[in-house]
Amino acid sequence: MPGEEREETKATRLAHKRFFESLTPEENVLITVRDELYSGSWESMLEDLRARLEGKPYIFRLATRIEDDIARIGRLQRYEREHDIDLGAFAKE
Repeated sequence: MPGEEREETKATRLAHKRFFESLTPEENVLITVRDELYSGSWESMLEDLRARLEGKPYIFRLATRIEDDIARIGRLQRYEREHDIDLGAFAKE
């Protein structure tokens, strides 16, 4: 039924919003940086962080430890991939 499908979509969106609201300030910063400096690409951001770890040229200096940020990105990236969403959309609400 169309009404049930709409309710499921609302419930799913609410679950994603709750997940977004549970993110740490550091995770929120990573989403913002990804969207503003890396055109929404986790991969580009990870490449940049790994280059910094290896002493290669990099684009952006993050205030937190790189290893922690890479782990946070992995968590966020997995969530987005598993649910086929962009958490950045919730930051704009």
